[in-house]
Amino acid sequence: MRNRWLAIVASLLLLGLVGASVAKADELADIKKKGTLIVGTKADYRPFGYLDPSGKIVGFEPDLAADVAKRLGVKLELVPVVASNRIQFLQQGKIDLLIATMSDTPERRKIVDIVEPDYYASGTNVMAKKSENLKSWDQLKGKKVCLIQGSFYNKELQEKYGVEGVAFPGTAEAYSALRNGNCVAFAYDDTAIVGELTKPEWKDYEMPLDSILIQPWGLAVKQGEKAFADFMSKTIVDWHKSGFIQQLEKKYGIKPTKFAAEMHEKYGK
Repeated sequence: MRNRWLAIVASLLLLGLVGASVAKADELADIKKKGTLIVGTKADYRPFGYLDPSGKIVGFEPDLAADVAKRLGVKLELVPVVASNRIQFLQQGKIDLLIATMSDTPERRKIVDIVEPDYYASGTNVMAKKSENLKSWDQLKGKKVCLIQGSFYNKELQEKYGVEGVAFPGTAEAYSALRNGNCVAFAYDDTAIVGELTKPEWKDYEMPLDSILIQPWGLAVKQGEKAFADFMSKTIVDWHKSGFIQQLEKKYGIKPTKFAAEMHEKYGK
């Protein structure tokens, strides 16, 4: 019986040591050791992450991922993710780092480590014909504006800016209504509008206003990976300090954002 108890105690101690070694695992060291950084990014959200004619994932965020890999001196592997699986891919270890148009929210901070500072931000803007000559949100007061049913910004646009909202279940219907002249503008996520405006059929349209209701974006690592999070924090600061984020806006034809300009000013001093 005594020998049995000793065996049980030894097993428990061994399990404790194994658990401790797992807890102390260092993602940053592991990435350097394996020589590859695996990053989850969008492949269907032009210009932030999309497929080129050869099927390669390219865009704003893949460029950020490539810079991280370069700093680490390792190869880069991009894994396409979508909103419904991106956090799970990180938690399950399918990716080392998540850079995928993810808004920084308190709820998400409970399940992954979102690195500070935020690297980018999106907001609400409108897509309208250039001939409308829109210069301010006040010009939309009393005018029909296409909206998506259930969008968080609908209430503020109608109550604060006085738009006459015409809500649709999806973007296809909203874009069709805009094209047919049923609305003078379509209010939507500014980063999505940027991608849509790259299509030839929208050459007579623009995103003319300053974005409102800004939502910051955060990149994420698995919880508890302090060394990796610290490394990424310094990297993001350097992106803002050097103006790299603004360079990517220019490269991909994105209207300069107030967020990028303010972050460059903050960290560039």
